[in-house]
Amino acid sequence: MSDKRVFIYDCTLRDGAQTQGVDFSAADKEIIAGELDRLGFDYVEGGWPGANPTDDAFFAAPPALERARLTAFGMTRRAGRSAENDPGLAALLATPVKTVCMVGKAWDFHVTSALGAELEENLAMIKESIAHANRRADEVLFDAEHFFDGYKANPGYAMDCLKAAQDARWIVLCDTNGGTLPGEMAEIVAAVVADIPGGRLGIHCHDDTGNAVANTLIAVEAGVRQVQGTINGLGERCGNANLISIIPSLVLKMGYETGVTADDMTHLAHVSRLVDERLNQAPIRAAPYVGESAFAHKGGLHVSAVEKDPRCYEHIDPELVGNHRRIVISDQAGKSNIQARFREIGLDIDPDDPKLAQLVKTVKEREFDGYSYDGAEASFELLARRALGQLPEYFKGTSFRVIDERRWNAKGELITLSEATVKLEVNGRSFMTVAEGNGPVNALETALRKVLLPLYPQLEDVRLVDFKVRILRPGDGSAAMPRVMIESADGKGEHWSTVGVSTNIIDASYEALRDGIVYKLFRDGAPVGGV
Repeated sequence: MSDKRVFIYDCTLRDGAQTQGVDFSAADKEIIAGELDRLGFDYVEGGWPGANPTDDAFFAAPPALERARLTAFGMTRRAGRSAENDPGLAALLATPVKTVCMVGKAWDFHVTSALGAELEENLAMIKESIAHANRRADEVLFDAEHFFDGYKANPGYAMDCLKAAQDARWIVLCDTNGGTLPGEMAEIVAAVVADIPGGRLGIHCHDDTGNAVANTLIAVEAGVRQVQGTINGLGERCGNANLISIIPSLVLKMGYETGVTADDMTHLAHVSRLVDERLNQAPIRAAPYVGESAFAHKGGLHVSAVEKDPRCYEHIDPELVGNHRRIVISDQAGKSNIQARFREIGLDIDPDDPKLAQLVKTVKEREFDGYSYDGAEASFELLARRALGQLPEYFKGTSFRVIDERRWNAKGELITLSEATVKLEVNGRSFMTVAEGNGPVNALETALRKVLLPLYPQLEDVRLVDFKVRILRPGDGSAAMPRVMIESADGKGEHWSTVGVSTNIIDASYEALRDGIVYKLFRDGAPVGGV
């Protein structure tokens, strides 16, 4: 294997879940793990078995990844326990996952103050836990927590901790408090590489001084060959090293190789935005490489120079990372991105077809209005197929009405009832039905299914998995524009997301619900008009 090969280890689903305000569901984890696998990451850390119900549910039926090793995270045995009789280690090794990462202390201060253990006992905890895991797992990694603080305080003991982990496949140097500066990083990693081959070393940086990405790249230059980080720099406190910035820097700037191919890298912007959408948060406009402003140019000398040669104000071709150039005064980019999305969904269209240019314009107009298709691929595919005349009309919603009633019932309890009336046309036939639900969206969905299920039995196993609302213009108060994102799933384990935007939240919800139903019918090849 080339000495320039760097392995990518993602810990978004575990370290990223420690971000304030972030709460992944098991379904979120499954979807994101699949996206990271398709990107070509080498390792995807799924979470900490035994730590919480979400991680337990995820590891009870872990997704089958094709390119990445799904990894379970845990800690070394506790002081005073044997490795064979430690409940934390038992939970870590009981999952179907055969790659495990264990964290242990590498700072003498933490050993005595946080763990309340003797220094020699900590070394035994590391060594015995790794030996025990090696007998049950295919690959074992060791995260040397607080290594850099430990090295600065007591280099001999910090190195002893690494040597105690010598039977692990990877020994990862962690800047857990994020306080190490680039000069220190280069010096300390060089000293470690003199004793332990870089091909066995990883780096795990936090961003408390704003240096996590820089420190990671410096560590690679000093010899380490695994980098750990998260999508968009998610993580506790100030976050972890941002893999979305690290990967193109390694490959495009520094000449290193990763499992992420050139074609894979064109999906970086998409994955970055997809994670933001699943967390119901706005992407950072100024994010390096993938942000909306990363290749945006506004007026004056910049625009004039970029029109002559983009290299004047762009450090890379934005399409290499799935982004595109934005001329703010007259936006003239995006066709290549849409063509790439077409290839993903199996659509073949001539680049010179006027329908493509019109679709680019439509997408831009709709995104200006608040739509986001990075987290709603199903809605994008439907939009594209409608524009190209490739989408049958399975049904047409002619009207709907939703009524909410809040009142006291006979038991003296305050209740709210929702009732929806829908009118649909299916292949020339008219239908009307009424349904109740535990909320306006549930009532609307129930009414739609009441009409459509007898006609389209393919919808029987479709269920709504997630429902998110984001206010696009919060300054407008109660008149603000909401965007609704709905995730649906079926009995085959397929998941898809749809989007709706309107000043009326029920209207936006209906749009997303309708797209979710239509997408399922199209993917299953349902006949127009049903059975």
